[in-house]
Amino acid sequence: MIPSLHRRGFLAKVAQATLVTTLGPVLASDMGLAPRLFADSPGPDSLDFGPLEPLVRLLQETPLDLLQRALVGEIRSGTPLRRLIAAGTLANARTFGGEDYVGFHTLMALSPALSMSGRLSGKEQALPILKVLYRNSARIQEHGGRGSEVLQALPAEPPEGCPAEANADSLRAAIRRRDTAGAERLLALLTRQGAETALDALLPSVQEDTEVHRTVLPYRAFDLLNVVGQEHADTLLRQSVRYCINAEQYRNSDWDTHGEVLTKLLDEHHLLGKAPGQRAMEDSSLGQLADEVFSGSPEDAAGAMAAALAEGFAPDALAEALSLAANQILLRDLGRPPEWEFAGKPPGSVHGDSSGVHASDSANAWRHLASVSHGRNVQACLILGAWQVARDRGARSADLLKWPAIPTERQKAGMKTTDPTLLLNQLNEAIRGGLQAQAAALVHQAGAIGHEAEPVFALMLKYAVSEDGALHAEKYYQTVWDDFHSTRPGFRFRHLCGLARVTASEYGRPAPGMAEARELLGV
Repeated sequence: MIPSLHRRGFLAKVAQATLVTTLGPVLASDMGLAPRLFADSPGPDSLDFGPLEPLVRLLQETPLDLLQRALVGEIRSGTPLRRLIAAGTLANARTFGGEDYVGFHTLMALSPALSMSGRLSGKEQALPILKVLYRNSARIQEHGGRGSEVLQALPAEPPEGCPAEANADSLRAAIRRRDTAGAERLLALLTRQGAETALDALLPSVQEDTEVHRTVLPYRAFDLLNVVGQEHADTLLRQSVRYCINAEQYRNSDWDTHGEVLTKLLDEHHLLGKAPGQRAMEDSSLGQLADEVFSGSPEDAAGAMAAALAEGFAPDALAEALSLAANQILLRDLGRPPEWEFAGKPPGSVHGDSSGVHASDSANAWRHLASVSHGRNVQACLILGAWQVARDRGARSADLLKWPAIPTERQKAGMKTTDPTLLLNQLNEAIRGGLQAQAAALVHQAGAIGHEAEPVFALMLKYAVSEDGALHAEKYYQTVWDDFHSTRPGFRFRHLCGLARVTASEYGRPAPGMAEARELLGV
């Protein structure tokens, strides 16, 4: 077992971290207390994470067969689970920089894993943390460990031709010309003005293409600042910059279409410079907007969202409609076709990178980005979120509109159980039997009889922790938790029906490292 930090040294580093938070990242950096954004001399230099560096290196360097034992040792010696997630986040960012498929999916699972941990009790709280950190370190070692780190400290001197003014336009221009050094320098200057300022400047570049990972990565990275601290904003948001730069090689004419529609709608509805409204939306209007976003063309869906913004409806209500529209893709999907069969994702499955899970995760990210951004970005995130839902629905199948959502009316009518305990037992059996529609029907019945949602979430949390989920179990569970609790009672159980379906789909494929974690914890 790798020993923990000496108590006195540990407390000193905690005090240093507290001082960094108090002073703010700019002053702390000048005093040498915060992580270095710029190297002392020109040329690449390894990023150093100060008080978190020992844990970061433990996660990067510990052999995989010793990792779970080392992490359990840290937990037993008093290291908080939140601190382990912080270290895992920085180890991931430094190693992959947003450029590795498994890597950035694992980063996007870290904050959800921490939230899941908070809904468990006793020794079980460590399970989702150990699950995702095991995946994280496994991929880091496959990637080459410390010798293959993508993110380095930036050179002290700006690269030749780097604009003096850092803003959304100069950052987008650097990304478009695939100037990684220039774009990262501009982002670092922006993060010194604050993480929200940097995110607002980055979002126009993110909005250049409506693609799930491009959308979800900046939201999950920004969310993780609540765990690692604002002083690491540059490190986390650099991942999104690099993702966008790498995507430039695939730029095509389709990228321009939604941008032209967005510009037209913002102008047509006089949304630029207009503060978001606070008008309440009735249930009937909410359901109608969700249907329009789901069933319309991308242009029509975006237009419906822009019109609702112009009418002064509150962004929170419009975000409800957006997430409900995405949920319809999951509830109507016939599942993975035989020609898309993949290890761990058999025909008929809807877990992992299914169109419904991707659409729901994207809509969830757009709604959160709209809630933490400012000005044009608020309207743009919601309009482009509607565009993406409609486009993803059309890309899945032209027949998706004809397929009934599960549970169907017949399946609903077949649900006679009104006893909450019996319902949960039947739901558990349906999940373990891989019965997707049956699981969704039982959850719908729970909602119809006024069953509390918490026991249903608790049941499915057990499987979100135990099963592999093809990189998406933690993220999608958190998406549903967020969307359910942000949606009014008349609609919210639709999200839980989607989670029941995905849980039944992913059951039977245990997550690597979980058996050892349970044994070490005595769970």
